[in-house]
Amino acid sequence: MSMRTRVLLHLSCASLLLGSAIGAQAANLSFLNDTPITYMRQRDNDSIKKAVIAALNDQKDGESVNWVNEGTGNSVKIDATITVASTARDGGRTCRDLGVVLNAKGQSMHLNPQFCKQGSGAWQLQKKH
Repeated sequence: MSMRTRVLLHLSCASLLLGSAIGAQAANLSFLNDTPITYMRQRDNDSIKKAVIAALNDQKDGESVNWVNEGTGNSVKIDATITVASTARDGGRTCRDLGVVLNAKGQSMHLNPQFCKQGSGAWQLQKKH
């Protein structure tokens, strides 16, 4: 086997291995393709944000509200249960933990965001570290 043939063979094998590794990596994340959030459109997002803010403002700890994306123009039915889990106050700052369960096409997704506000200001989603 000539040196040129060996080099081409090694390059071909390396390309196949690299392609397989990239394909496998992408395949490992394919389960995310069918999560409820992948079906949400901007109007769904806007609608559920309003429901979350209403829950933060109006519900007591342990209380839940239901949300459905009816009227958003999305052909995929998405619903959610938004539960206020707990509230903490520190001076003029109020923080509330939520439990959100999104459902679409037989899949469920559980989210646990925290929102805080200063005084009568707007609720702000908190980044978790």
